[in-house]
Amino acid sequence: MIQPYPTHTYDRLFGTPGFSDVLLSHHFTLYQGYVKNTNTLFESLTKLAEQGKTGSPEFAELKRRFGWEFNGMRLHELYFANMAKTGTAPGQTAIEKALNEQFGSFDSWQNDFVGVGSMRGIGWVILYHDPVGGHFFNTWINEHDQGHLSGAVPLLVMDVFEHAYALDYGIKKADYIEAFLKAVDWDVVRNRFEGGKGC
Repeated sequence: MIQPYPTHTYDRLFGTPGFSDVLLSHHFTLYQGYVKNTNTLFESLTKLAEQGKTGSPEFAELKRRFGWEFNGMRLHELYFANMAKTGTAPGQTAIEKALNEQFGSFDSWQNDFVGVGSMRGIGWVILYHDPVGGHFFNTWINEHDQGHLSGAVPLLVMDVFEHAYALDYGIKKADYIEAFLKAVDWDVVRNRFEGGKGC
């Protein structure tokens, strides 16, 4: 029996400064659609495989679509999970010390992160940690399923698709990024870095 992915609730974010409840409500609905589509595709692909139709055009197109829907689901979960109604500071923790060491200072890391988020286009900004090389990367993800760093761990995820901010900020993405950074829950980021679960 295939167990469907659950839809998580992030109502705790209502009232977050810089994010209207209307915007958040719309965003949560969008996320729920990704969960529904992921489960639908998973079920359809399983049935096609059981029917021996893995060579069919239908299987191929659904398989190509799966990464988009799954990553749309998971990235939103990571995004909402690393936000809090009252953001927290990184503090003198291992993650801040590591960012200081690579970027020279926490402010330098943040300026780099903001710079990536300010680039033209829609997508995601992800602070990745590569556990093999030990490096951190502020990475631009153009689409849900393109641009990810294989084997790297997503520590901090920021949605920069227009649906994440346009209702409140119009085209003023910089103001949205500023509000997002104030809402970051660095305890979650630290747990991801130290091997905990952030979702």
